[in-house]
Amino acid sequence: MIRQRKNCEGHAPFTRRHFLFGAAAGVLSVHADAQITSSAGVRTRNTAKTCIFINMNGGPSHMDTWDPKDGPWNPADAKINQYSGGLTLSKTYFPKLSGITNDLLLLRSCASWEAAHERGQFYIQTSHSQNPALAAETPHMGAVIGYEKGVTGLLPPFLAFNQSLQGATFLGGSFMPMMPPATRGGISTLTHNYFGTASQQRFGERYQLLRDLDAPLRETPANELVAAYAGYYDRAKQMMYNPAVDATFKFTTADEGRYGANSIGRGLIVSRNTIQAKMGVSFISVTQGGWDTHVGQFDRSQGTSIYSLTNDLDRAVGALVEDLRASGDLDSTLIVMMGEFGRTPSVLNSRGGRDHYRNVMSVAMLGGGVVGGRALGQSSPSGSDLVDPGWSGNRSIYPDDIAATIYSALGIDWTKGIDDTPSGRRYNYINGVSGELNFRPVEEVFG
Repeated sequence: MIRQRKNCEGHAPFTRRHFLFGAAAGVLSVHADAQITSSAGVRTRNTAKTCIFINMNGGPSHMDTWDPKDGPWNPADAKINQYSGGLTLSKTYFPKLSGITNDLLLLRSCASWEAAHERGQFYIQTSHSQNPALAAETPHMGAVIGYEKGVTGLLPPFLAFNQSLQGATFLGGSFMPMMPPATRGGISTLTHNYFGTASQQRFGERYQLLRDLDAPLRETPANELVAAYAGYYDRAKQMMYNPAVDATFKFTTADEGRYGANSIGRGLIVSRNTIQAKMGVSFISVTQGGWDTHVGQFDRSQGTSIYSLTNDLDRAVGALVEDLRASGDLDSTLIVMMGEFGRTPSVLNSRGGRDHYRNVMSVAMLGGGVVGGRALGQSSPSGSDLVDPGWSGNRSIYPDDIAATIYSALGIDWTKGIDDTPSGRRYNYINGVSGELNFRPVEEVFG
């Protein structure tokens, strides 16, 4: 076993003033000088600098997204096409992605341990089951990535749009998700223009006064939380009155026209901006809700249907890929699209929708070292069972394996664990890496 020491900061309670470091509530434990263990001889792929994780919240139907099948359940206009590499995709649902299948990798032999939304969301965010005794010490995967990569730029390493997430827990406030608004006007609190042209000077003077008054606490803090808190203020100030930071969170109506004037579109516009700005972001979670399609999933008259969900996702991801390719950032940006489980296969239910189903689900990936133009794994003609795993694990691919794949792509040893957590319980980045299932990266993703 390899052992190393690593520093980490804690966090004090959050308020609306502290948006720059996430939107958590309560007091987070401090995890200073953590003792980390990992397996010897682990080789990571290290093909990506940043991961954009698109959370298809609600459990997307594998039958109507990444693993479509011919059958009476499809609407007449589905236009399911076959592409090279075993790819199958609906041109109606995914017109843009159908045009870039050479970049797209579909994992069709996935499954989940969970079939309930809350537990399933916890699972895909953390790669851990939702154990009440351990949840308070189970950080989000993005927090782990931020912890490993460190705070290297003006922005926090972990950003999140459209959903409150499991936070950093004991890893500390520096690795909590920053959850800014995704609006054309950006973040209004980056400047306080109460005094016209003198605003920035007045702000600087007041901030210096605060530092002077707090000097005794900074020099001799009551505890590590207080010591860390002062550092957060300094980092927040670096972001304020900074035109480059301000511009990162703004976009135009033309951007909305390409990506879509909706939550997934706006979230991916700002994701593009942060990737191109190169300000230290290593993980971005963007949630698209509405995938819980129990009723009338092909009914266009409903506010949310398979048509609207897939078209919104396709439009936003298609524009993102175009822009990242143009800026040269696609090869170093891993994009993952998945939900918490699949949905019932074959014919629709009596309400014209599909219910929860954990035995088969699908995941889409591109960029960041992924070799596209392929589908790995195969389900049965009805989408109910695994027929061919399609990878060296010779079993279903679980969210644990997906998380390990993301860690490896970002150059992180997925076998690591932290021994000296606040409770004394060991936290593993991925559980079961040496157990019967031997969770590990899906190496075939990289060719």
